[in-house]
Amino acid sequence: MAHAAIVGTGLYTPANSISNEELVCSFNAYVDAHNAKHADAIAAGEVAPLAHSSPNFITKASGIKSRYVVDKKGILDPNRMVPIIPERPNDTWSIQCEMAIAAATEAMQQAEVGPSDIDAVIVACSNLQRAYPAIAIEVQEALGIEGFAFDMNVACSSATFGITQACGAIRDGMAKRVLMVNPEICSGHLNFTDRDSHFIFGDVCTAVIIEDASLRDTGFLIRDTKLKTMFSNNIRNNFGFLNRGDESGVGNRDKLFIQEGRKVFKEVCPAVAQLITEQLESKTLAPASIKRMWLHQANLNMNDLIARKVLGRTPDSNEAPVILDEYANTSSAGSVIAFHKHSQDLKTGDLGVLCSFGAGYSIGSVLLEKR
Repeated sequence: MAHAAIVGTGLYTPANSISNEELVCSFNAYVDAHNAKHADAIAAGEVAPLAHSSPNFITKASGIKSRYVVDKKGILDPNRMVPIIPERPNDTWSIQCEMAIAAATEAMQQAEVGPSDIDAVIVACSNLQRAYPAIAIEVQEALGIEGFAFDMNVACSSATFGITQACGAIRDGMAKRVLMVNPEICSGHLNFTDRDSHFIFGDVCTAVIIEDASLRDTGFLIRDTKLKTMFSNNIRNNFGFLNRGDESGVGNRDKLFIQEGRKVFKEVCPAVAQLITEQLESKTLAPASIKRMWLHQANLNMNDLIARKVLGRTPDSNEAPVILDEYANTSSAGSVIAFHKHSQDLKTGDLGVLCSFGAGYSIGSVLLEKR
């Protein structure tokens, strides 16, 4: 049975960054305009007034201080509050493909491989810009890769599930090397007029090269992968091709990202900590043997709680690195960004856990050993 290893990672970061202060300024202008427009209805008790947001509220609630986006102008326009992302002609590369090419190029450079060395492409992300042809096949064509490609969506756990699928392809002899990319344009499904969620997401693309571990003795050996799903409506996005068949207009709000944040926190954190703990126990590993935890970058408070439950103590910043203060929640890409930026200092034999969790609920954990 072939084992797999991560031998390269890549990161594409959009040029536009939005600080909490900028986002709040736009949001509060929208609130003021809304409340002024509905002043009479608000006075009559027919409409509830909207409340202002603040940078301190955002940082305290999430640990987020800024985020990168593919478009800044449309988001910060109080009269629009939606990114401006024009559709492209069918004979040009899509925006997700373009992002994937940039991240994949860096990953291939780090792994010292080229397109001819790759046998498969997986595009794993929380939102795909079209149903077909698969973005993965487009990326395959753009990079000149032979073999096969497919898209997959497990929301925020897409990357860890994608790594697991790559391991399976290598184990089964279908591929020697797989490119897995996560082009996340989360600003496209975020309601920037919702005080409870307008600050959560950012845009980015990560890439990972997974290969047969027998091909070299460097990189990170994938010691184990563990996946779990549990159905929940507490994080949901109902946008889909059947929407056009319903002309009632009911439920328009839930065509974008919605969540019951407190329920998610209460239900997901213990489930993630339990899954990681069980994974370590199955390999007869003590929590103290884990040098680093690259956790899903959704919320600083969630990550702190999960790390404490697994380690039995408060982790230091080196043990559970944080990137969401700069990038915000980038869905499936978050834990990969943390790994990309905070893994090269580990020594041979050091162990780490790459873990993501999110809508579904879904949880994916990858146990890694530095070679």
